[in-house]
Amino acid sequence: MARRVNPIQDRARRAALERAAYLAIYERGYAGVTLADIAGHAGVSKGTLAYHFGSRAGLLAAVMRRFTRTVTVATRRALRQAGTPEAKLAAYVENQFYGVENTRRFSTVSLDFLAAATRDPALMAVQRDFQRETLTLDLEVARLAGEAGAGTRARLLRALVEGLSVRFLADPDPDLAAYRAECLRGLRAILGWASGAA
Repeated sequence: MARRVNPIQDRARRAALERAAYLAIYERGYAGVTLADIAGHAGVSKGTLAYHFGSRAGLLAAVMRRFTRTVTVATRRALRQAGTPEAKLAAYVENQFYGVENTRRFSTVSLDFLAAATRDPALMAVQRDFQRETLTLDLEVARLAGEAGAGTRARLLRALVEGLSVRFLADPDPDLAAYRAECLRGLRAILGWASGAA
């Protein structure tokens, strides 16, 4: 008799395996992490990983989808809840730099994944999906200064955030408040806002 699968338990199990894989990638690097490493982190067999994800590539693509979606959903929610343009900008920045360890982990894994995606079309498809999702958020922020030129402003603000993220990773002792303040100043300049409230 075939084993019955509870879909809620199955989703929770997959989510736990993806979290374990994310931490293993952070510790070992995308190129260096093995299914055995991930299985060890998750406390399961390699067969369990294969059952849920099919392959190492399938698992690692699922990891990136989950964690990029987590960031975009949280940012979208924060933008919706913010009442003023100034509050939206602050919410956007906070969700780009959301804690020292979280930001370090996400940026490390994200850059590692991007490097691997340049050589793997399936992973690049996941990366492009993430870029499309972030573009919608970036455009929402860019449109705080009007519709004209919003596309250019969106690309500039993404470049600022990603550049600061790389600097954050290289900083041996990053000051989260300082990075947020620098990001906010840069975004305000891109929007053409004076140093005071919009």
